[in-house]
Amino acid sequence: MLKMQACACSLCSPMAIRKLSQSRLRGFTTVVALTAAVTLSACYVVPIDARTGQPIGSVLQPAVQSSPGPLTLPVRLYPANELAARYGVINASVTNDLHGKGSFNAGINGEAFAGEATRQANSPRSGIASGAGNRGSYLSCEYTMNSSAQGTGTCKLSDGAQFTMHIGN
Repeated sequence: MLKMQACACSLCSPMAIRKLSQSRLRGFTTVVALTAAVTLSACYVVPIDARTGQPIGSVLQPAVQSSPGPLTLPVRLYPANELAARYGVINASVTNDLHGKGSFNAGINGEAFAGEATRQANSPRSGIASGAGNRGSYLSCEYTMNSSAQGTGTCKLSDGAQFTMHIGN
């Protein structure tokens, strides 16, 4: 068994180091290096203003919030009259650009509808959505948002079919 003397790494005598075998010396050096790294890894020096207690030269910047991107919401159109019953429930979507406008898309009976959704000028919650179909039909909707991600409304297809609109999950 090797008897070791306690010493600080820079104070170890050459005699004590010679007594350690090469492998033990490597292990000792590794332990000392790791201990120094762990002990000093979170330390850094920052000059402090004695009058204010704040770091010298630092300027506190307000946090900058990035604006979120467009929000796409699912839309379901439920039949509200006899003409709409033949189409069943329609799945659609509205993508809100978060500036009062967005795009509106739906597929009804194999016809693709694309258009816009726009908030009304005097109401931050109410708006209209309109879409033109690739076969000449059109869809007109009015809606009111209950929150930023949910709302309700009504839609009318150019053939007279009427739907109840649910926006969001």
